[in-house]
Amino acid sequence: MYSQEKVSEMENNGLFYKFLLWREKHIKERSFILILSFIVGIGTAVAAITLKNLIHLIQSLLTGNLRDGANFWLLIYPVIGILLAGLFVRYIVRDDISHGVTKILYAISQRKSRIKPHNMWSSLVASSVTIGFGGSVGAEAPIVLTGAAIGSNLGRLFRMEQKTLMLLVGCGAAGAVAGIFKAPIAGLVFVIEVLMLDLTMTSVLPLLISSVTAATLAYIFNGSEAMFKFTQTEIFEIERIPYVLLLGVFCGIVSLYFTRAMNKIEGVFRKLSNPWKKYILGTLMLSILIFLFPPLYGEGYDTIGSLLNGEFSSLMGNSIFIGLEDNYWGIVIFMGLILLTKVFASSATNGGGGCGGIFAPSLFLGCIAGFIFAHVSNYFELTRFLPEKNFALLGMAGVMSGVMHAPLTGVFLIAELTGGYDLFLPLMLVSISSYALIITFEPHSIYSMRLAQKGELLTHHKDKAVLTLLKINEVIETDFVPITPDMTLGEVVKNAIAESTRNFFPVVDKDNKLLGLVLVDNIRNIMFRPELYDRFKVSRFMVSAPAKIVTDMPMEKIMQIFDDTKAWNLPVVDQEGHYIGFVSKSKIFNSYREVLVDTFSGD
Repeated sequence: MYSQEKVSEMENNGLFYKFLLWREKHIKERSFILILSFIVGIGTAVAAITLKNLIHLIQSLLTGNLRDGANFWLLIYPVIGILLAGLFVRYIVRDDISHGVTKILYAISQRKSRIKPHNMWSSLVASSVTIGFGGSVGAEAPIVLTGAAIGSNLGRLFRMEQKTLMLLVGCGAAGAVAGIFKAPIAGLVFVIEVLMLDLTMTSVLPLLISSVTAATLAYIFNGSEAMFKFTQTEIFEIERIPYVLLLGVFCGIVSLYFTRAMNKIEGVFRKLSNPWKKYILGTLMLSILIFLFPPLYGEGYDTIGSLLNGEFSSLMGNSIFIGLEDNYWGIVIFMGLILLTKVFASSATNGGGGCGGIFAPSLFLGCIAGFIFAHVSNYFELTRFLPEKNFALLGMAGVMSGVMHAPLTGVFLIAELTGGYDLFLPLMLVSISSYALIITFEPHSIYSMRLAQKGELLTHHKDKAVLTLLKINEVIETDFVPITPDMTLGEVVKNAIAESTRNFFPVVDKDNKLLGLVLVDNIRNIMFRPELYDRFKVSRFMVSAPAKIVTDMPMEKIMQIFDDTKAWNLPVVDQEGHYIGFVSKSKIFNSYREVLVDTFSGD
């Protein structure tokens, strides 16, 4: 007999399946996707509003009573925050939740678009504690992962097909960006540029619905004003275009520094196997940096607001540098040191066990870079006409475009964040020049470079995208008869050739390691002469394989090997050289066509 709870669960499942059948009969697939995208927009908006309020609440409780001058509480808060976040992730979540956007890219690139259910809430908790206690990262990547998880799990709940699931993941990400920034256009563009989903007539409307729904709810609950209060006091003049382009180059250099430095510092943390060593190193770095440079505390949005309103002298208020705010070069040195150390603070936060993203650090660095550029230029007589507020805003777009490899996202996000729509032309100029510089040195963004190195990154290039979606395990053929080097020609003819429809055979040793191949064409002149059956052994007429495919090779590299060797069939081995099977070019082509039709048939 079933328990009462089991009977109730079965009845509930029965009702749900009845609903699914009713939906299939009465609601068209395209209409139902629009309904789901609306629900995703609501869910992501609620998550974004909740996260922002949690961070603000924690920060106001901790920093509301800090006095001017050195504050030793800044040495303690980050230690507590990262400890709480690390313990939460390690003992409650028990899963890696860092690098949220990279996780989404990986889920999309593996043709699964399946994100674990706990990601709908775990990133909210961990990032709010991390940032609220001073972690020098942003809340945007965690909320994007949360939104993508909402879309993925909602789609799985209603048994949506793979292509629709991928679209709902994009809807979740778009809604998250739109909800936390109140920037619907930036949410849509982010999905296209950063997550690299193709924009088609079937996908644009669901993405827009999620973005607009999330942004609308954010306006209702958080007010209609832009996230950063910015008043343009000086109009943009054409004569400043060369300086805008130079600012773009400077932002590209800052982006390159941030990207490479973060990869190296994170590499140091990855080499530490003990989590407590990571925690000690991370909190030590972070606490000291925040104590010396209080603007590194948290997301840094207060600093951005101050610079956009020309109130930079107040930034030294809680630091040991108080008193230097009236020195022209003192503020440049102070802000320059922050520019150099922000990457260490952000890497230490995540490396030590915290949870956060690089959205906010990119905006923070860009604002400081733009301010420093204009502030230094205005010291000299010939260039004393650059509005520092405007250039601080332009710098935000420049660094974000460079770090994320997303110039359109940088333009639209900064315009929507600040209401600086009159600066569209210089925003585009600085974003393009920054992106053009960094793309020369780094072909992939900070989010995608690790996946690209492994051949696991889905891109807008359809041939490469399909090869990324293809997996070697899906095309391996195993119906080959292995033979050993000590077998005679007669044994090969009787036990292999006669029993198989293949015209080549793998030669393996006693440990099943691949030694070579036997091709029927190579022994055709002796295989019909019984008098030679005992005279020839496999070791005498076997040949080496033109190349070997290893199971962890990306499909793009496998196709390159096929092109280089001109072969149609190649053996597959594991990392230790053990024989697994064969892969044929024709099998790859057939699978390629299937994936192409399945994935891009809506284009």
